[in-house]
Amino acid sequence: MSRLHHVAGHALRLLRCGEEYFPRLVAEIDAATESVYLETYIYAADGSGRMVADALQRAARRGVSVHLLLDGFGSAEFPQRWRAELQASGVQVLVFRPQISWLTLRRKRLRRLHRKLALVDGHVAFIGGINIIDDTSDGTDVPRLDYAVEVQGETVERIHASMRRLWVMVTWISFRKRHEHDKLRLLLPVATQDKVAFVFRDNLRHHNDIQQAYLNAIAGAQREIVIANAYFLPGRNFRLALMGAARRGVRVVLMLQGRMDHPLLHYATQFLYDELLGAGLEIHEYHASFMHAKVAVIDGSWSTVGSSNIDPFSLWLAREANLVIRDTGFAATLRASLQQEMERGGKLVQHSAWIRKGFWARLLPRISYVLVRMMSAVAGHAGERDAV
Repeated sequence: MSRLHHVAGHALRLLRCGEEYFPRLVAEIDAATESVYLETYIYAADGSGRMVADALQRAARRGVSVHLLLDGFGSAEFPQRWRAELQASGVQVLVFRPQISWLTLRRKRLRRLHRKLALVDGHVAFIGGINIIDDTSDGTDVPRLDYAVEVQGETVERIHASMRRLWVMVTWISFRKRHEHDKLRLLLPVATQDKVAFVFRDNLRHHNDIQQAYLNAIAGAQREIVIANAYFLPGRNFRLALMGAARRGVRVVLMLQGRMDHPLLHYATQFLYDELLGAGLEIHEYHASFMHAKVAVIDGSWSTVGSSNIDPFSLWLAREANLVIRDTGFAATLRASLQQEMERGGKLVQHSAWIRKGFWARLLPRISYVLVRMMSAVAGHAGERDAV
């Protein structure tokens, strides 16, 4: 667990993997006196899930107002008996877009709640990419690589407003009060130039905030860009920004998923290797375990930790949340952790070896790339009624 960083009135702590995240989350829930909000894409019925569920129930039983918001797809297998148990203790449970039958063709299926946020007493928040699931649920001995940030300070008020707003929206829609929806279409003030900024993506007025934060930082990079991202399939503008940075002498390092967990996305990403390696970018495939991180460090001073991948589903469709920090101390801590992971489990992809791959080895990435772009384009054209 990293040291506490004090930045512009904020206290920040970088948490690596669930082994650091869950003890801190549970400790704060156990200290709660007023309210707990928790949003997650995946909530698994395993050891970590039980640990958090027990803490939520303890809080509810002592009179704390506890709110749990689950994604209907990512948490589709959340046991009904667990939900009943939580509700019996006083925990309020809602589901964002309950999963519909696969036989029902709806474009909004891919518009998911992908944020991983927790808020205790409106005072301390957790933001990152860690779901409520055991680190080794994928069968590996080495924990899945992921990060979160524990934060206190003024930015927590913005996180609080966003979480409360989404909770109310889902509550109204769950009870079919769609006419109330427009009352919450309020623009939260964007503060992306602050030393610590909460940046989120929704399907209303903040659909491009996370990507723009990345692009602004990349445009200003002078020495080094390090991006670790589990599912990396950026659009043309994002790729041009990275390649432009490399052309002006910036070292651009990508740490990407080496182990295959989603074959279609895995091969689609590899379709971009020729272009990116040819432009001088470094690609390190991470093989020590499955990588779920969504973080970046630029010029040793700008960093971000959050839930957003750099792919069409995160940047165009899902609700996401990142924290942007402008501080050399915090950036150094995250950069050192990423460097250690690259040395321990990364494998540098050599351009000379990559371009020697035969026709059939290149065909599958090309087909995968076309399929992913087609799927995301169709889903991305859902109408305004689909904006929640």
